[in-house]
Amino acid sequence: MSNHRRILVVRTDRLGDVILTLPMLPLLRAWFPGSYLAMLVSRYAGDIVQGNPHLDEVLWYDRDRLQVPFAELLRALRLRAFETVLVVYPTPRLAWMVYRAGIRNRVGTGYRPYSFLFNRRIYDHRKDARYHELEYNLRLLRAVKPEFTGSGVTPQFDIRVDPAARERVTALLKPGAESGGRHLVVVHPGSGGSARDWPPAQFEQLAARLAALPGVRVCVTGGPAEAALANQVAAAAGAGTLVFPGTLTLKELAALLDAATLMVGNSSGPIHLAVALGTPVVGLYPQHTAMSAGRWGPYTENKRVLEPEKPPDCEECTGDQSTPCTCMASIPVDEVFRACKDLLRSTGRKDVVHG
Repeated sequence: MSNHRRILVVRTDRLGDVILTLPMLPLLRAWFPGSYLAMLVSRYAGDIVQGNPHLDEVLWYDRDRLQVPFAELLRALRLRAFETVLVVYPTPRLAWMVYRAGIRNRVGTGYRPYSFLFNRRIYDHRKDARYHELEYNLRLLRAVKPEFTGSGVTPQFDIRVDPAARERVTALLKPGAESGGRHLVVVHPGSGGSARDWPPAQFEQLAARLAALPGVRVCVTGGPAEAALANQVAAAAGAGTLVFPGTLTLKELAALLDAATLMVGNSSGPIHLAVALGTPVVGLYPQHTAMSAGRWGPYTENKRVLEPEKPPDCEECTGDQSTPCTCMASIPVDEVFRACKDLLRSTGRKDVVHG
């Protein structure tokens, strides 16, 4: 305990990565109940970290879409006198920064050229996908609690839906709610380039078939760069389909997914956000090892996952993301639609408009 009184967890990359890191926090809090626990994250992903009951402070890695200057962030770390840091996804800049900050226990991977800057190294090759990303993150905790194996843990994400965001989403959902679509199905056809995607034309067919189901209301979401794709899929689904083409804040997206009965989409941050909020998901994943559901799939029992029945070493899957992937296109619309219907049948009804 004396070596871990002030702990920093560092995860500065994308939304899904940060969500899959959150289960580390309740374990650290339970093991070191009197410690000061902070997390260094990006501004965007940090919106779902704020309010986490296990954190004493959230530190920002960027400002106005630019990294906080090295010297400024270094001063902030030194001022807080952290004794332990867990760098979950390292970069040379982060490794050098925590070393320069004089943090006594520096936990990180042992497989990078700059790993000598960490003095508590964990030797896991993540690219092999022997474990899920969430499990790889938990396995870093062996550096502070050697008897911990990382297995058998039921993850706690502890994401709090912002009340103001919930109110705004409730208002957005009300128009047309009287039509009787009490099952809200969120379709997210993009991935932000994090994986190979199911083709837009197949998402269009799926959205149209879902919208035709009795009692179902379809909502299509996308990031700011995916507005055209979201509008295209929503148009194919027909009248009454909601679309939020990059217009929701992250807090509002969380409120929307919390209100949903089901989410269907590619490997992406939003699918992990839905899981963290307890919403059932249908996930579409490449079979390629580094991008597979084995490493990046929804970490829940309340899911259906579909992957191409293709060789895992297919070179096309790692090619130019702007070109269509025939492997992903081989996942039939019929199978995805069937998976959606199976989950809709098995889940309890959830009102889409609160209050």
